[in-house]
Amino acid sequence: MIATGIATGKTADPAIAAQAVANAMNKLGISHANSVLLFLSDAFARDPQPALLAASRQSQCMQISGCSAAGIFTEQDWVLDAPAAAAMVFSGNLHLNTAHTPKADDTLLALTAPNAINHHWIKSPGQRFGGVAGDATGSGLYKVWNNSKVNPAGHCELSLPNTTGAIGLSHGIRALTAPVTVTASNGYDVLSLGRQYALNLLARELPLEIRELPRLPIHLIMAAEIYGDPDTALMDGRYRLIPVIATNPDDSSVTLASRLAVGSQMFWAIRQPLAAERSMRVALDRTEQILAHTPQFAIVTSSSGRGPSFYGGVDKDIAVIQNNYPAMPFIGFYGNGEICWLNDSNQLLEYATVFGLFHYDI
Repeated sequence: MIATGIATGKTADPAIAAQAVANAMNKLGISHANSVLLFLSDAFARDPQPALLAASRQSQCMQISGCSAAGIFTEQDWVLDAPAAAAMVFSGNLHLNTAHTPKADDTLLALTAPNAINHHWIKSPGQRFGGVAGDATGSGLYKVWNNSKVNPAGHCELSLPNTTGAIGLSHGIRALTAPVTVTASNGYDVLSLGRQYALNLLARELPLEIRELPRLPIHLIMAAEIYGDPDTALMDGRYRLIPVIATNPDDSSVTLASRLAVGSQMFWAIRQPLAAERSMRVALDRTEQILAHTPQFAIVTSSSGRGPSFYGGVDKDIAVIQNNYPAMPFIGFYGNGEICWLNDSNQLLEYATVFGLFHYDI
């Protein structure tokens, strides 16, 4: 009842979107679809409407939802830096609905454009997963659509009736320290951790190959703020990653992208491909256990900083999903921020891969 299709071209031709939809429909042997989840590459970001109309005509339905993004993928392939479309077609008794008044325990796909990120919306009812339809700059003309039209609010949430879903999260980091208490801070600067200078603790725990570099790779080093019990936070994934902006030898402090209050718990971490691949494998296994079924389809959002470039030219996250579920259709995009239900609330994350695994209830 669900299949995906992907298509590429040389220019942002609406026919690419129609071809992606047709490829998925041909797999199902259907003449019309109930709904289509359509992700378009950034070549379509300025004016996606012609592509949406082409997809609607091809599918013979009006429920076309999705967004434009820096890159897109399905279980068949991933595409960056080229005009492309990826479509997931819903048929039979399955479809996507725009969730106008979601309930607290509804599993929702949440999509937002960079200029429409709204923490009140993210925290609204519903257990949300999804992402920000942007690139690594956090800006651009990226758009979100539903009902075959660009959404003027810049964000939407979608429910998946007749399915059971479970939300998974892979942070993709290697912890460098145990959880420690912030004992002094000044704005965005963390001064001390457990009464040790913040920079000294970080430097001491960095891998030898990192310490020997002429300059610290700050883009790979993260602070991880813990939610709940610190003893099990790492295992449960109950933390959010905060990028490091600067290290300050003069006072041995570290400047972060957001504030950490005195008394909060955190640990230092580093982004590493091997750790990320392992994290993705563990996250899939844990989420399948929560789902209590073998998943029949998946929807994935991944950070632009977590795709093929991070893994040396091959997206290992996609490879892990393919290896775990060889026959399962899935679709996703590379964005600039991931939305996930975490520690009993919806969170906006960075450098993560967030996914929903789904099983039919029919």
